[in-house]
Amino acid sequence: MVKVIRVHEHGGPEVLQWEDIEIGEPKEGEIRVRNKAIGLNFIDVYFRKGVYKAAAMPFIPGREAVGEVVAMGPGLTGQKVGDIVAYAGDPMGSYAEEQILPANRVVPVPPSVDPIIAASIMLKGMTAQFLVRCCFKVESGHAILVHAAAGGVGSLLCQWANALGATVIGTVSTKEKAAQAKDDGCHHVIIYKEEDFVACVNEITSGNGVDVVYDSVGKDTFKGSLECLKLCGHMISFGQSSGIPDPVPLSALAAKSLFLTRPSMMHYTATQDELLETAGEVFASIASGILRVRVNHKYPLSETAQAHADLESRKTSGSVVLIP
Repeated sequence: MVKVIRVHEHGGPEVLQWEDIEIGEPKEGEIRVRNKAIGLNFIDVYFRKGVYKAAAMPFIPGREAVGEVVAMGPGLTGQKVGDIVAYAGDPMGSYAEEQILPANRVVPVPPSVDPIIAASIMLKGMTAQFLVRCCFKVESGHAILVHAAAGGVGSLLCQWANALGATVIGTVSTKEKAAQAKDDGCHHVIIYKEEDFVACVNEITSGNGVDVVYDSVGKDTFKGSLECLKLCGHMISFGQSSGIPDPVPLSALAAKSLFLTRPSMMHYTATQDELLETAGEVFASIASGILRVRVNHKYPLSETAQAHADLESRKTSGSVVLIP
């Protein structure tokens, strides 16, 4: 028996139940991993609430973890018992002391990277990678707007885009988060509770607008984000922490020939080669100092409900990790 967090009905943090289950042994193509650290991400909240639907109920949330291989299915090569591996994305189910994973969806963790750091950055880091390298290729001279700039993904976006030579504008909710965003490479920080971010962006860019907006907030910022874009700008909506945005008529895009995408990291790491390349670039960026990871909060796995409550109430910044 292993301890897990399970959800039997959608709702608030209180639906996260601490339970014992049997997980069985790995079959062909699978490994069993004893988790050392588990990443907490806002997508976990969406599944808990039912914004995104799990395949079945009850379900174990979580899409990111680092652990030690403790058993392997028959005929597997390329990994061995004792290896430290990481995964992010599918399958869901990382809120567990141990889990069964497809061997082709894990990546080796370099010895130089602490498991807690790796668990905190796999999903967020690979998300940042495909956002600045694939969805819109950020280059020197670009102006970008990052909402929730002090959050887990936002912090990494600011660091990476700054290293690529972009002018980075970020929005945050407090003065404390503004200081962190500055430290992460934001050239201009807007405290959106005190200032109109659309007016601020217009002033900062001398009325030109930004090349791309990275918006994980959703409903509260979506319309304003479109207004911040320059002609032929790119609107990348990759989350909805404030709620799902209202429907957008095509005419709203036609006004400035805007591009709009709602991407998923899972589609950009669909093959094992894509997964290894993306994760490799993230680990290399840590090693080179491009990315500095802030694990500002650690919770025992048994206190996941409190971690969710703190994440939703914006009491956290940087990365949050659950420890089995």
